[in-house]
Amino acid sequence: MGGVLPSLLLILAGVLVGGAWSLHKQGAPRGAVIVTALLAVLATAAGVLWMLPGEGA
Repeated sequence: MGGVLPSLLLILAGVLVGGAWSLHKQGAPRGAVIVTALLAVLATAAGVLWMLPGEGA
């Protein structure tokens, strides 16, 4: 499962970026767009950091 979880996190990040963009285009409240975009950033950071070598490498 070493490479599956980071890939899923990056896929989730892409879906969230698309969702944030869609919310923005539809005129959703700014808070909803910001929360969705923040979740996308967190998912991206988690996916990238998970792939970095760490103590177990």
